[in-house]
Amino acid sequence: MRLEPLAFFLCCTMFSGLSLAAEKAVYGLNEYIQLSDLEMEVAAKLDTGAKTASLSARDIKRFKRDGETWVRFYLAIDDAHEHPIERPLARISKIKRRAGDYDPEEGKTYTARPVIELNVCMGKTQRTIEVNLTDRSAFQYPLLIGSEALKRLDAMVDPSLKYAAGKPGCLLTTAAE
Repeated sequence: MRLEPLAFFLCCTMFSGLSLAAEKAVYGLNEYIQLSDLEMEVAAKLDTGAKTASLSARDIKRFKRDGETWVRFYLAIDDAHEHPIERPLARISKIKRRAGDYDPEEGKTYTARPVIELNVCMGKTQRTIEVNLTDRSAFQYPLLIGSEALKRLDAMVDPSLKYAAGKPGCLLTTAAE
């Protein structure tokens, strides 16, 4: 009869994990994302193997405004804005280079990328996430959503699904949290 308390504990642990999972929205491998700050919608790849989110950008330049560091860039998306976008720099991210991308003469095993904060909407969930800027024009999706952003969005990813959340349904005036 000593197994009864252990069995009760295991059942409670298992069911509490299920209720936690039930609170999270299930998204597909690819989803439509509303970039609320930029008033545009893009298709994104959800990648639990990547830590950070990445947005396709070109001509990325840092500059000072009122003593703060800002970033000016253009979206590197087919029908993107013709005008530059300016956002405060949140931080610099160090992204590991792939084995084929490593130059032994340069000696760096990472690439430094500027990071900004963006309000995004996926499904009916709107949050502020950190996004690093890099040219993703060689990739199919201009936006990659990594594990840190997926946590902020309370998301679970089912790779057998695509566009499970449908078109974003957040109001542009909704708070970021």
